[in-house]
Order: sequence, then structure tokens, then C-alpha cells
Amino acid sequence: MLVWKRNLLVCWFGMFVTGVGMSQIAPVLPLYIDHLGIHDAGLISQFSGIAFGITFIISAVFSPIWGRAADKFGRKPMLLRASLGMAIVIFCMGFVQNVYQLIGLRLLQGVITGYSTACTTLIATQTDRAHAGWALGTLSTASVAGSLLGPVIGGYISENFGMQNVFFITGALMLVAFIITVFFVKESFRRQDAKTLTVGEVWNTIPNKNIIAVMFVTSFVITLALYSIEPIITIYVTQLSGNTSHVALTAGVVFSVSGLANIMAAPGLGKLSDRIGAQKVMLLALGVAGLVFIPQGFVKNPWQLMGLRFLLGLALAGLNPSVNALIKRITPQFLTGRVFGLNISAQYLGVFGGSILGGQIAAYWGIRYVFFVTSTLLLANALWAYLAVYKKLT
Repeated sequence: MLVWKRNLLVCWFGMFVTGVGMSQIAPVLPLYIDHLGIHDAGLISQFSGIAFGITFIISAVFSPIWGRAADKFGRKPMLLRASLGMAIVIFCMGFVQNVYQLIGLRLLQGVITGYSTACTTLIATQTDRAHAGWALGTLSTASVAGSLLGPVIGGYISENFGMQNVFFITGALMLVAFIITVFFVKESFRRQDAKTLTVGEVWNTIPNKNIIAVMFVTSFVITLALYSIEPIITIYVTQLSGNTSHVALTAGVVFSVSGLANIMAAPGLGKLSDRIGAQKVMLLALGVAGLVFIPQGFVKNPWQLMGLRFLLGLALAGLNPSVNALIKRITPQFLTGRVFGLNISAQYLGVFGGSILGGQIAAYWGIRYVFFVTSTLLLANALWAYLAVYKKLT
């Protein structure tokens, strides 16, 4: 097997487990915080929001830093650092004695992240241009699927094996990712730039800065669109079904079905971007995703919502591979870690922003407007991409 293909397999597993590790705590947080001695419903909600969101905010800050380290020291050392560090931190969450220790470990988890940045940079730099779209498309399914399926996996483990085992099992999987990275990931790293560039110097070195800016915004809007429904999904499913029987399971499936669609479609759409151009696939996917959001505000039952979320996942599957392929195409190789780190920061901010935006819109205007506002953002992004990227590159 070619080195880049073997590395792709290992990185896919590691990024999937990392995505699960970042998000699996969501469904068990309120219960775990109650278990830790906080019984007031208001305080539980506050601490749950802090514990969930702080990891993504801190990750957004540190991803570019670890991207810079990947360019300086190599990508494999960053994979080993992040996978072993997360394995230890997540495992320790099962032993905390109070909510402050839990929040501290979630903060530390955000600091030591960087596995996705190093994986994306490694595959982007090792893969030839003819296969870059397919490789990056396949890799993108791991992170998206892990993040979207994480809450379902966490809920299942909690219900069947106990809350603490959510952290023990996820930590063990991260340790497996560390071990296979040690033995199977190969990298011949040669640093191409001896001088450590500042952020401003990095930005000035990149050609076509407008296109890179569109890529960062698109990454932010993609994840914002996926996660805007998270804070209101259970309430919306309850309204649509008219009862609370199995509502948690149904809501989890509705939220995660986009991840299944993403896994199915991303490699094929990555290949398509290799053939016809990543900018064409990105523009089409943005337009379709924006339109698919609109009928989600008019559904009459959870099954209709589930079907539309599946279609949304198919559309969004064409976005991450296209964005990554365009970044690879434009960015000098010695800066790929820095730029991909900034792009992943935009994704982490999108997770946090989507959760906040969805809750606030639902509170002030109503749940259905969450879909309408998100659709508007995607379509506006599509128009900007058409003017700034498609017309320039085609």
C-alpha cells in the first residue's frame, strides 16, 4: 500500500475517535454534573454549557499554534502529542470529584488538541494533486462523523455501561490511535523554512488571500449550519411527534443522520472535485445545502426532518473536501500546517457559534426561524463564493 494511503487509514481512525472525544460528553453532561453534586437545574444548565463549549473555544485558539508546530517539527510528532494527551485527559474525566475539575480537564483537552490539524496537513502534503480531493474528502468524513455521532455514542455507552465508562472507553480508543500512529504513520519531514513567521508574515506570503478568506468563512458557516439545530433538536422533535416516548433517541438519530450521509458521500464528491474542479463542487454544495434548510422549518413529523437532514449531510459532504483541496492548491507547502490550523479554528468556532445562534434564535423568534436564518447564511456564502472564488478560478 502507498504510504499516503496507509497514513490516510490511520488518520481517519484517529480523527474519528478525536471527533467522538470532543463531542461524546454532550448527552451525559447534565447527568454527570448532577452526579458530581450540582442538583439545581439552572446551575446544571450553566455548567453544562461551559463544560461543552470551553473545549471548542480553546481549541480554536490553539489549533493555529499546533499547526505552526507541525510546520516546524513535523506532523507525526503532533499526532503523537495530541492522541496521547487526549487519551490521558479524557480518561481522567472519569475520576473527577467536582464540576470544576471536569471543566478544567475540558479546558486542557482544548489546549492539547491538534490531531485534526496535523492529519489534514500530513495528507494534504503527501497526496498528489490528482488524488487530493478524494483523500481529503475521505479524511473529512472522520471528523464530521465523529463530531455528529459522538453524542449518540456517548449516550449509548452511558445508558448501557455507566457514565464514567464514556470517558474510560473513549480514552482507551485514543490510546489505540496513539499506538497505531507510532507504528504505521510514516513521514519524511524536511523543514523548508528556517525562520518562524508571524501570523502577519504568513498572511502576506499567501497568494490569493481573498480566496483563503472565503475558505475560512465557508468552514465556519458549514459547522455553524450543522450545529445550529443542536440546542433545539429535542424540543423540535417533541413538538413534531406530540409525545415524549423515545424522544431522546429520535432526536439523537435526527441530529446524527447528517454524519452518516457525510460518510457516504464525501469520498465520491472528493473524486468529483478532482475531475471538474473543487470550486464547482463547493458552489453547488453550498447552494443545495442552503435550499435544503428551508423545508426543515415546515416539516410535520420527525421522519420528514430526518430525511431532510440526510439530504443536508449529502450536500455538506462536498464542502469540506473542496475547501481543503482549494487551500492545498493555493497555500505554499511550508505553510500548510499554519493555514489548515486556522481553517480548523474556524470550524471549532462554527460549532460553538452554531450552538449559541440556534438557541438564541429559537428563544426570540421560534424554532422554525433557526432553519430560515441558517439557510440565508449558506446562500449568502454561496453568492460570495461565486463572486470571489468560482469566477476567479474557472
